[in-house]
Amino acid sequence: SEPIEKEAGPPAQDTPASNDVPVEEKKKREYKDFGHEEQKATHANVDMSLIELKAEDLYDKEKVDLETIVIEDVFKLLQCDENGLSAGEAARRLEIFGPNRLESEEQNAFLQFLSFMWNPLSWVMEAAALVAIALSNGEHRAPDWEDFVGIILLLFINSAIGFYEEHNAGNAVKALMDSLAPKAKVKRDGSWSEIESSILVPGDLVSFKIGDIVPADCRLIEAINISIDQAALTGESLPVGKKEGDQCFSGSTCKQGEAEGVVISTGANTFFGRAASLVGQDDDSTGHLQKILAQIGTFCLVVIGIFIVAEILVLYAGFRFSYREGLDNLLVLLIGGIPIAMPTVLSVTLAVGAQQLAKHKAIVTRITAIEELAGVTILCSDKTGTLTTNKLTIDRSTIKAYGPFSADDIILLAAYASRTENQDAIDSSVVGALGDVSRARAGIKLLDFKPFNPVDKRTEITYREESSGKLKRVTKGMTGIIIELCTRNKTEELENRLEADVEEFATRGLRALAVAYEELDGQDPEGEGNGFELIGLLAIFDPPREDTKQTIDDALSFGVKVKMVTGDQLAIAKETGRRLGLGDHMYPAKVLKEGPPPGSKFRSLDEMIMDADGFAGVFPEHKFEIVKRLQGLGHLCAMTGDGANDAPALSRANVGIAVEGATDAARGAADIVLTEPGLSTIVHAIRGSRVIFQRMRNYAIYACAVTIRIVVCFSILAFGYKFQFPPFMVLIIALLNDGTILTLSVDRVLPSMTPDSWDLAEIFAYAIAYGLYLTASTVILVVVIIESTWFERKFGVSLSTAPGVRVNRNDPQLHMIVYLQVAIISQALIFITRSHGFFFMERPSVALMGAFGLAQLVSSIIAAYADWGFTNIHSISAGWIGIVWVWDIVWFMPLDWIKFGMKATVIKWLRRRHEMQAMRETAAAAETGIPITRTQSRAASINQSLYSNRTNFLRRAARKVGFGQKVHVKPEELTRFSSIQAQQTGQILARHPSRPTA
Repeated sequence: SEPIEKEAGPPAQDTPASNDVPVEEKKKREYKDFGHEEQKATHANVDMSLIELKAEDLYDKEKVDLETIVIEDVFKLLQCDENGLSAGEAARRLEIFGPNRLESEEQNAFLQFLSFMWNPLSWVMEAAALVAIALSNGEHRAPDWEDFVGIILLLFINSAIGFYEEHNAGNAVKALMDSLAPKAKVKRDGSWSEIESSILVPGDLVSFKIGDIVPADCRLIEAINISIDQAALTGESLPVGKKEGDQCFSGSTCKQGEAEGVVISTGANTFFGRAASLVGQDDDSTGHLQKILAQIGTFCLVVIGIFIVAEILVLYAGFRFSYREGLDNLLVLLIGGIPIAMPTVLSVTLAVGAQQLAKHKAIVTRITAIEELAGVTILCSDKTGTLTTNKLTIDRSTIKAYGPFSADDIILLAAYASRTENQDAIDSSVVGALGDVSRARAGIKLLDFKPFNPVDKRTEITYREESSGKLKRVTKGMTGIIIELCTRNKTEELENRLEADVEEFATRGLRALAVAYEELDGQDPEGEGNGFELIGLLAIFDPPREDTKQTIDDALSFGVKVKMVTGDQLAIAKETGRRLGLGDHMYPAKVLKEGPPPGSKFRSLDEMIMDADGFAGVFPEHKFEIVKRLQGLGHLCAMTGDGANDAPALSRANVGIAVEGATDAARGAADIVLTEPGLSTIVHAIRGSRVIFQRMRNYAIYACAVTIRIVVCFSILAFGYKFQFPPFMVLIIALLNDGTILTLSVDRVLPSMTPDSWDLAEIFAYAIAYGLYLTASTVILVVVIIESTWFERKFGVSLSTAPGVRVNRNDPQLHMIVYLQVAIISQALIFITRSHGFFFMERPSVALMGAFGLAQLVSSIIAAYADWGFTNIHSISAGWIGIVWVWDIVWFMPLDWIKFGMKATVIKWLRRRHEMQAMRETAAAAETGIPITRTQSRAASINQSLYSNRTNFLRRAARKVGFGQKVHVKPEELTRFSSIQAQQTGQILARHPSRPTA
């Protein structure tokens, strides 16, 4: 039966099996023979007696083409033999040819440090520094050195913290990535050993078998039934049969057999490496987080810009301030209004988050993917190895017996007909079903064994039973092949029964493996037997992982829909879906091109994709199409993958996840690399990312609120009282704030149970409400002090102004009171923004509480003892410090009620408006069949590009100053392997025919 014949071959993977194996095999052989007719082996165009092993000579194809010359010349040119290289010679060649890996552009540490000052928020602070040092020099006053040094110090502190945390996170991630370094089996000094493939050199002898990745370009010197999948490199959809003398490409996968070869190319000179260098890398993308940062930064800059213009008009045109007199007021707005720590806080939060995720065995290779993972609404997961164990198992409860043998006897005979070494997945599952592997050869003497091959599609053993001395033969393989072999006791009834059993297995997604047996009359193992008799049918399946069902339930509780995307058959996908509670609304991948079948309940393909619990028979290009359509419907999509051809889908997805055991190409294209099998690691990562997202959202509200609070407050005081607050004290506030706010990166927060998204309207609404309230707290305090003597009468305190005289609006002690009041309540706001309910109901981290307490202690000490003449401030009495603390506590208490009031009114209205808009867009999309997507204005895209990943700035600067000669890369800054590499390698090689395929 056709569905079963597909299943008894090599191990199941998420790549579709063919419906017509014999025809495909024929095509493959014809394709291979055609290639060999065109390619004739040649001899090297060099004097073999005068060989010099130089890298430039070895890769000069005019002198020698190692891919087409005869294998004897290869050994001579590479000066190696069947014993392999010596350790000393291998080390020497590593110096000559370099490591066997693709080099990545180095990121210079100094430029990386400076890059934290390369964004519009920092530019404004840098402009403020220039104003302080260059424009303040006038009217018989020296340049404002104190403010200049303070601003530069603030910039450097922020950059240093950001650099340190990212560097630490990068090292942690790099250590884990190094542990995943691919291995190669190599022969050196006459013995085989396993080494990192990065230290392979031309002339090494390597060995690989089924399931291995070819570690470098090599010529085969021994090939046993070898078949290589090089689709990721050449675009050939079928595995290619190879023979001795043929070339195998680095990065291709061994699908069958085993081989030994001599390495002829490594690193950037391999087929894969040259294709990668031709494609190049695209580093001009703007991440989602950078777009959000741009919009928040723009909000702050617009607010500051409006009030700076207003101050220039009012102070200079209205109040006739002198040039130097009004400059301090402008500096206060520039320094105090800019959330200078924002890039650093977000960077540190993500870096710390990356280290936390690494503990759950999830390596983050693009650090902003953490923020995008928090918003993922749909997770498309591979079946094999992720939802299931990827270890085929015999289902004992379903074994069908057709002869005099019991289920245990059938398994034992099938195990006889299996390899005990160098097994494929089916042999491994059959032998493993015995429990004791040694039983597979106990009591028998092996006389002849025929391993599985694509033509016969079965294995066969001829053995002597030691107890009786009789010769017997057992075969196992595809049902159709085995039943054709059978001649003894083969009846119509038996065939009907077999067909019914096979159909039953197929509908349950179980793979059928038929077992037949015969006895030989003589003692000749090559002799004819008495005819094969069908004795049993084994059911093989890939069982779900123990934790998968619970993990899927956890994902659903987080609001993430899981869709299975598998290369397996539809029946297998449905059975797995039922067992896992995913559902069985599975569709074949062909619907992605053909659309819903006529008469179905779906009006469009998009409806069908949203309804589906999964897709079967999926090729990598189908994965890409699924991701693209889900994104078109407004979903943030995560996609898992393991093969090189998954790279386009992994790159296209909002979060590409390379599962455990993925190829280097898939890891290169992924945002997150898992080092443990199963789905649970992904769900851990989703939960962790939502915790990180909440920290960033809390900070964003806080930063915007403080901007409004500083800018509006000091503008109103300047307009009402010609108040001239010293800029240096705003710097002190900013410095203490930064130290406290950085501890948000480890704060205790509750993750959202629904996918997160940046609703900037909500963030700005909260910020405006909090900012204006805090502004009122300061303005009213100043008004009470200046316009009345209430504090003096009630608490016996006084300012430096003489008693009975109206308070000087720019009294140095009044400046100090304002400094302390602003410092305390502004920083306390973080406890409001970090909590969903009352602030005291959600305990903050020890680090946050400790930093807040320390900052307030420092602020109070400054208020009590600082007499800094250059900043026009003066220390105040303990009475005033107590008054300010009580004042701030009284004003702090209603902040929670402002939060609740905003939730019940403005935020509720914004969310309802958002839902209505989404409904209108969905309805419009349903009518037209085309998803509606908003296009951004050119201005917006230019603005966002200013906040894009710092890679562009770093590379431009590095080229100009001559940095970046060595190869070292930080994972979160490395531009990932482009999906173009996997898609266009074949086209590029056609345009640059530097080497023909074998």
